[in-house]
Amino acid sequence: MALSKIVMINDTSVARGGTAALALLAVRNLRARGIMVQWVCGDAGINPDLAALEVPVTAAHQAPLLERGRTEAARAGIYNTAARDMLARHIAAQDDPGTVYHLHGWAQILSPSVFSALAPVAERVFVHAHDMFLACPNGVYMDYRAGKVCSRVPLSLDCAATNCDKRAYHHKLWRLARQAVLRRTFDGALPWAGVFQIHPDMRPRLERGAIPARLCRTLRNPADPYRTKRIRAEENRGFIYVGRLEADKGVLVLAEAARRTGSAVTFIGEGALRGALEARFPDFPVTGWKTRDEIGAIAAGARALVMPSLHSEPFALVLPEAIHSGLPVLVADTALMAGEIVRRGFGMAFDPTDPASFDAALTEANAALPDRVRALSEAGFSTPERLALTVEAWTDGLIAAYQRAVLRQRPS
Repeated sequence: MALSKIVMINDTSVARGGTAALALLAVRNLRARGIMVQWVCGDAGINPDLAALEVPVTAAHQAPLLERGRTEAARAGIYNTAARDMLARHIAAQDDPGTVYHLHGWAQILSPSVFSALAPVAERVFVHAHDMFLACPNGVYMDYRAGKVCSRVPLSLDCAATNCDKRAYHHKLWRLARQAVLRRTFDGALPWAGVFQIHPDMRPRLERGAIPARLCRTLRNPADPYRTKRIRAEENRGFIYVGRLEADKGVLVLAEAARRTGSAVTFIGEGALRGALEARFPDFPVTGWKTRDEIGAIAAGARALVMPSLHSEPFALVLPEAIHSGLPVLVADTALMAGEIVRRGFGMAFDPTDPASFDAALTEANAALPDRVRALSEAGFSTPERLALTVEAWTDGLIAAYQRAVLRQRPS
């Protein structure tokens, strides 16, 4: 059986975050290779890029949960019947044995109901684990109240009794209800084609949330370096942070550590904490979002990038982008990439919840001799084994998986 088309499914049709951006990147690259793609989404489906690529769109025309009334959001977030029916109609009208379905984001509009619609074609359905929502009620295995990584078993009594939510315990209870529905609709006993995990160390965390190990397939994200010439980090001073300015990203913890150690840091990004950063730490520039070239220009003058996330980042694109530009990284030991970064000599890891550990990392990076910093820089820049895939290799991996799913179908 030949591959006939790919149906990409995502909450939104515009790149407001990494999940939609990667789904749209896949569409562009599949279309460039002559593969037919259809787009199914929860929002209105308005994206001129999809139209230019001649990608048919099926849309639910619904708003994200945070833009709805509380009662409606609570109901639709647990099980969105309209989204289920929309997708089921699409499958009934368009499916053939060569069609593969690739589900990306579902937690903001589509809800666990879409797995009910996909169950009849499970052998040709891939689910992309951009985060941990398949396994963990709050999506990141993070106890926000305690400010540390969570090791509880999702939906266990311990999990249910713990208020780990950013907002309030009643919101945690809603997340538990949604997770329970997800366990039923994304039934691990069905012959799903697979779950794309973006880092191999996601597997034990997915398994803890009842995702069978047999479904997990590692497909690292694509990422390009900020610069094609090595950043001469050994000649530079000061650090950069690139990302959302939110508490769970550790930005205030970084600013406090930088102040204690007399370090300079530039924050590149936007978020709820921008005002607090600018008010409390006026010596540290906050640039807002910058283009890729602008980030590269700032990075060219830095000694290292700091990634201080308090939760377990499954795949932080800023890390390979910096490392393969020749910029060493100081990475929170919560990140799944931390171990391989240290082993391969690309940077240092620290405990973002321990001020002494954080301070020691910044102090060591500041005091390191130029030869030491240059060795870290050159190791990351010149390594043939990248932490992220090229876009071409990533697309190759998608297509190979799609083709295997079509070929392995049971005879009817």
